[in-house]
Amino acid sequence: MSTFFAVSTLAILMVMGLLVDGGGALNAGNRATSLAQEAARTAGQQIDPAQAIEGTAITIDPDAAVGAAQDYLAAAGVRGDVAITDGGQSLTVTVRDTYDTFFAQFVGKGTINVTGTAKAQMQTQAGD
Repeated sequence: MSTFFAVSTLAILMVMGLLVDGGGALNAGNRATSLAQEAARTAGQQIDPAQAIEGTAITIDPDAAVGAAQDYLAAAGVRGDVAITDGGQSLTVTVRDTYDTFFAQFVGKGTINVTGTAKAQMQTQAGD
């Protein structure tokens, strides 16, 4: 009976570990995506004033946008990349973070890497 109890206890602990660490990793991934979305919104507000004032175009100021997104991510304590594409009309923010495990560290997996990505597109007219 004691062997059955030991095996059952081990199985229950393994399932608990999967639930706790799996759920924690999912939450960390959701947090990374949320931070990427907010950083993309912040960066998307950095338009090129010279072109906007002249009325020639409404585009993202690349230096200001990257700086704003990186500042936002640094304040949140995460790392990430910002890519501006389509001639300054869209940007993509990718956030990389880690989740420190509770149960999986006993089998040699101390952290789980997570990423989150968000894209912001400039809207210059309604319905564009």
